[in-house]
Amino acid sequence: MLLLKKQTEDISSVYEIREKLGSGAFSEVMLAQERGSSHLVALKCIPKKALRGKEALVENEIAVLRRVSHPNIVALEDVHESPSHLYLAMELVTGGELFDRIMERGSYTEKDASHLVGQVLGAVSYLHSLGIVHRDLKPENLLYATPFEDSKIMVSDFGLSKIQAGNMLGTACGTPGYVAPELLEQKPYGKAVDVWALGVISYILLCGYPPFYDESDPELFSQILRASYEFDSPFWDDISESAKDFIRHLLERDPQKRFTCQQALQHLWISGDAAFDKDILGSVSEQIQKNFARTHWKRAFNATSFLRHIRKLGQSPEGEEA
Repeated sequence: MLLLKKQTEDISSVYEIREKLGSGAFSEVMLAQERGSSHLVALKCIPKKALRGKEALVENEIAVLRRVSHPNIVALEDVHESPSHLYLAMELVTGGELFDRIMERGSYTEKDASHLVGQVLGAVSYLHSLGIVHRDLKPENLLYATPFEDSKIMVSDFGLSKIQAGNMLGTACGTPGYVAPELLEQKPYGKAVDVWALGVISYILLCGYPPFYDESDPELFSQILRASYEFDSPFWDDISESAKDFIRHLLERDPQKRFTCQQALQHLWISGDAAFDKDILGSVSEQIQKNFARTHWKRAFNATSFLRHIRKLGQSPEGEEA
């Protein structure tokens, strides 16, 4: 699928812009309808002014998405360029964020969590087979395709993906609560960082709070570096031993011993019948509310302090001067 940038003087000649869906670090996402059809897209509008010095990031996102076609990954449908903006027309997903959907459910079980994690593992395994590391897997980047109960989950936001051309990646990035130990240690890293992040997400999906947390970021980093987490009572009392075993293999300190996506997909908690059917919605949604209120969330995984930690180790993050 080769998507060349289509030149346009004015994007409104191609799409009718309906409403704003959200905004990122240097882009806005609009709901847009293709002129002459009823087709809707999420149009990522990136001002070229905001791109100065960051062109490589966006070119990278486009290069990654051009290679990707998977039912659980948000697709790039088209790319347009005007004199002032770059526009990425993304597949429109309308089902909302992972945590919001869990909170709205009537019931929620380990089996539901296992089904969710299995879908994300399938998508990430596909990316890894292409030599792509996502590098920023977190609940906000997991979106439901539709508002319907049987909706599939979709992986979005490839702003930090990198195509791994045979060598290990070496640039610090990601969101601190989900970052693997080897990233914090500034060691070369690869696909295993995505598996670690999926371990953190799986843990949260079963109890509603993160495995690594502290008000003090240095202490948070220290917990991650030691892979120091617990299956606390009473929150984990009703969770299967199989689920805990699955998480231990994903939150393995040594990336060489950590499960690959393929191994994780074969674990009985995903592929078999090991996940419990007991409703855990009450305790999980209560903890999600406590731990992932927006302001608390922003504080808990503060990207600035992560960058500070990296700078102390003497490496400048990608695209920044030390």
